[in-house]
Amino acid sequence: MAEHNDDAFSDDGLHFDDAQLEAALSDFEKEFQEQETSQDHGSDEAGVADSGSDDSDMVHAAEDALRFDEDLEGLLGNRAKVAMLITRITAAELLAAFCQISDISATCVESHQGAVALLHNLDGDGPEAAARDLTQVVSGLGVILAVNRADKLETTVYLDGNAGQTMAPPIVFTTTEPFVEDLMLGIDTPQGVIDSGRPVHESGDLTTEQAYDVLAKYLHTKWH
Repeated sequence: MAEHNDDAFSDDGLHFDDAQLEAALSDFEKEFQEQETSQDHGSDEAGVADSGSDDSDMVHAAEDALRFDEDLEGLLGNRAKVAMLITRITAAELLAAFCQISDISATCVESHQGAVALLHNLDGDGPEAAARDLTQVVSGLGVILAVNRADKLETTVYLDGNAGQTMAPPIVFTTTEPFVEDLMLGIDTPQGVIDSGRPVHESGDLTTEQAYDVLAKYLHTKWH
């Protein structure tokens, strides 16, 4: 008959002796360390993911801040929402060449009523400077500068580097294609006009030499 071991179990059969208790504690400690290691590894991975997320959030925040600054400048009138030079030049390529040699950055859009230069520099008096420069460089060329500042529309005739008569925008719009009015009123965007499939030419895509080659091709034939 097996002997009853009082050291191994108490009468209720639920208590460990010292050796069993030590072994149980050792197993528990080992399991706890393994769990901590697993959690630390997961935290490291989460930290990497959080770092990537933080970088993305910072980029979006910077973009939002830039858009806010531009919108604020537009509301204050320090930056035009849109500005364009309306001409009677039939070819957008020719207008882009004129803009290039006049050091004007613009997207030139072809139109049956005359090509239009959508100005890139909308800060301060940048649009007015562009109108002066273009009409000074191209002697005899008259343009209408149309500007939207803080939702106030202004259309002014420029000739030989000087501002002339101010015209009522609705009158100007009767002599232009609908996209001009849509842009000025904020109904459309420059990118929307480009995406519409109209022929467009960027003045910045031309070198000075290329611009003069374009002038030689069009002069006396399509410029009037």
